[in-house]
Amino acid sequence: MRPSAAGRAPLLSFDIDGTLEIGDPPGIIPIALVKRAKRLGYLVGSCSDRPLSFQQAMWERLDVVADFTVLKHRLADLRSRFDAAAYYHVGDTDIDEHFALVAGFLFLRADAAAHRAWGPTLFPDLPA
Repeated sequence: MRPSAAGRAPLLSFDIDGTLEIGDPPGIIPIALVKRAKRLGYLVGSCSDRPLSFQQAMWERLDVVADFTVLKHRLADLRSRFDAAAYYHVGDTDIDEHFALVAGFLFLRADAAAHRAWGPTLFPDLPA
């Protein structure tokens, strides 16, 4: 799902630990995928229980201009900050799923089986 004709982009929020490859523990989502989402015009950032300063420094180190950083329990705030075409949160835990659903986001589980299901929806140009 790329930016719509109306110009609204999908919003893609990533948990860090257990989700991104640079998390502690490492997750299955490569930073290259995050950068691809940015190139496709998605609104991209992180939603974590890590402090905002940590999240912002992480994106700087990775040379990614994040559209947002937010604490996990404040995920719903993004709906009022961004008029997105769709709202997705990628995470690895039931807590991630809980906050995503409460915020009205579609939850995308960061495990190999689930990624095979949702990956082609967000990135149709990626090989299966």
